[in-house]
Amino acid sequence: MPAVTVENPLTLPRVSAPADAAARPVLTVTTAPSGFEGEGFPVRRAFAGINYRHLDPFIMMDQMGEVNYQAGEPRGTPWHPHRGFETVTYLIDGTFIHRDSHGGGGTITNGDTQWMTAGSGLLHIEAPPEELVMSGGLFHGLQLWVNLPARDKMKEPRYQDIRGGQVKLLTSRDGGALLRVIAGGLGGREGPGVTHTPITMVHATLSPGAEITVPWRSDFNALAYGLAGSGAAGSERRPFSMGQTVVFDAGDSLTIRADSTQDARNGAFEVVLLGGRPIREPMAHYGPFVMNHRHELQKAFEDFQAGRLGTVPADD
Repeated sequence: MPAVTVENPLTLPRVSAPADAAARPVLTVTTAPSGFEGEGFPVRRAFAGINYRHLDPFIMMDQMGEVNYQAGEPRGTPWHPHRGFETVTYLIDGTFIHRDSHGGGGTITNGDTQWMTAGSGLLHIEAPPEELVMSGGLFHGLQLWVNLPARDKMKEPRYQDIRGGQVKLLTSRDGGALLRVIAGGLGGREGPGVTHTPITMVHATLSPGAEITVPWRSDFNALAYGLAGSGAAGSERRPFSMGQTVVFDAGDSLTIRADSTQDARNGAFEVVLLGGRPIREPMAHYGPFVMNHRHELQKAFEDFQAGRLGTVPADD
């Protein structure tokens, strides 16, 4: 980890917050509980215990792995429905095959992102390829759920296949950090992800002792999640590490610092930065459906049971 990198970050565009930007203080740091998803792959529930007013427009995020599977162990999910939101699957290490009943899908691996807008509804499946099941290997990634505003919940499903080489690569002022902009903007430079709800998603790698202070839209919320290693958040240097989520308060910039000593296996502090403009609409969430009202959830279940969200392809 990570899959997408550069030999010399100093060749990249640099980003830093203006000197007079209002720093975002840290509100809370939470620790993600562990669990299992799909057919039994391990996850950390990154947003567990965080009040939704700090998350909106994000619904949930799972860190998948990091796990080094033995032969025969890799697992995925069976066919299942979604309606009313977007799933963002960012694969750092390993390979996943996606298929959906709307004709979308493909293979993502080593730094790729699959951005699936479920919209009015579909069925989909995520599974490791047969060769990975046979051989085993490293698997590590994230799945983020992004809410859709009411006006977009019943839009036609859409699939974006974002290759690792398409992400916008930036660095900090001193070259001590590599910033991969997957969606949204950072310092005026845009990532490739096309979003219905305005958000920013960045995977940052900080060398030991490095610090970044990046501009952040004041109308966005701000979250940071530790993927590996350890460091601190905010100008007050609030400690956090792998499996912990930082919630920031209001402001125009956010600061992350890596500890001067990192574990030997990763050698750096890996952090995902997330922010979005809150939708501020009622939310009714149950299982794979995220709507605005309870009666819409009931309709989603009825449509799923009646086969109106699609059918499993005959060749599966």
